[in-house]
Amino acid sequence: MNEWFVAHMDSERERLKEDRAKKKHWRRWGPYLAERQWGTVREDYSPFGTAWQYFPFDQSSLRAYRWGEDGMGGISDNHQRLCFSFAFWNGHDEILKERLYGLAGGEGNHGEDVKELYYYLDATPLHTYMRYLYKYPQNSYPYRELLRVNKTRSLQDEEYELLDTGIFQDNAYFDLFMTYAKQDPEDLLIVLEAYNRGEQQADLHILPTLWLRNTWSWTQEEKPGIILVKGGHLIAEYPSLGTYYLYPEEPGEFLCTENEPNTQKLFQVPNQTPYVKDAFHHYVLQQDAAAVNPKKRGTKCAIYYKKSLAPGEKVTLRFRLTKKERMRPFTRFGVLVAERKREMEAFFQPLIREEIDEDTKKILHQSFSSLLWTKQFYHYVVETWLAGDSRKSTPPPTRKKGRNYGWEHLFSEDILSVPDKWEYPWFASWDTAFQMVPFALLDLAFAI
Repeated sequence: MNEWFVAHMDSERERLKEDRAKKKHWRRWGPYLAERQWGTVREDYSPFGTAWQYFPFDQSSLRAYRWGEDGMGGISDNHQRLCFSFAFWNGHDEILKERLYGLAGGEGNHGEDVKELYYYLDATPLHTYMRYLYKYPQNSYPYRELLRVNKTRSLQDEEYELLDTGIFQDNAYFDLFMTYAKQDPEDLLIVLEAYNRGEQQADLHILPTLWLRNTWSWTQEEKPGIILVKGGHLIAEYPSLGTYYLYPEEPGEFLCTENEPNTQKLFQVPNQTPYVKDAFHHYVLQQDAAAVNPKKRGTKCAIYYKKSLAPGEKVTLRFRLTKKERMRPFTRFGVLVAERKREMEAFFQPLIREEIDEDTKKILHQSFSSLLWTKQFYHYVVETWLAGDSRKSTPPPTRKKGRNYGWEHLFSEDILSVPDKWEYPWFASWDTAFQMVPFALLDLAFAI
């Protein structure tokens, strides 16, 4: 074992001790965004518990969620007040790629099935270094084809997967690597690396997005906000979280809207604000400038980049999300990211036996990392969910004797490890118990 690893092997373990002793809140930020909030039990206010039909994927870009947020390879604070994730557009899709797509229950021979190619590559217990890969097709994403074909297949047939559609033919896709590293518990360094793996020039629209979970619509809370300031960065303020700054290294076009439902499109009811949740879809896909707030403020803001990549070309964008105002946010940025990566490698080295072959070592490393990525902010107050909020989402009378009516004592507002961040809509205690066995090797305090 080389000298560097010996010197740095305990860096993450020392931070675990600091967090356990409450000296530093290293767990404040992590991969706590769900990969599917639509179609879950918590968002279901239907008469007979038909969660999939009540809140389908097609409405996920239009409706404000009640109990959580979702995103693709994104992060949030531990109470999911402030969220960050990337959205993309290949110039052909009918919507922005903001979240993962999959089949609802009853839409295929295996309902609740994600139809995407994505990979958890690296992670540490305190999320001081994380890496995620998403493979994004350069041609129109086959949403309708996946749904149509799977609906015709029986339980005896193979599932129709994304690879079966031929969408990745001739390597016509982007590899999108998203990396997060922490300088300190509330200072996050963010890197996006986009590779054109295809044989043709291809356009890629990139929208790193910062938004606030909508809590104000359901309660009497003061509405927080995000605003663009003259220095060319965003400032987000939430009363119980404080002020955060998002700095882009490369200038882009700033877009702002509200994390509010598009009731006009959903229910033919006039919108309460001209700036709604799906505004960026209209701005990017339809060049509708009226969709975003010209004052550059709101509760959902993005930095818009348009890139054209030659075959094999790579584009890198860097951002810093921090609680400290910084004059030079990208000084030593690359050095810090590399340092956290080496510390991550050093953390795993004693957990993986030296005598096993290199491929098995890689599998174990990625398995551990995937487990650490499964953490999710899980908010669910059953008493409130059964009774309905006083202002919105009033459930029907059948709710009183439907799903979970005997669980009024359950109050969850915590970070849980879940067996599947895309599928998991409730407490699968048996699955979670199995997860905690290997988790104890990585983070005993969390496992307990």
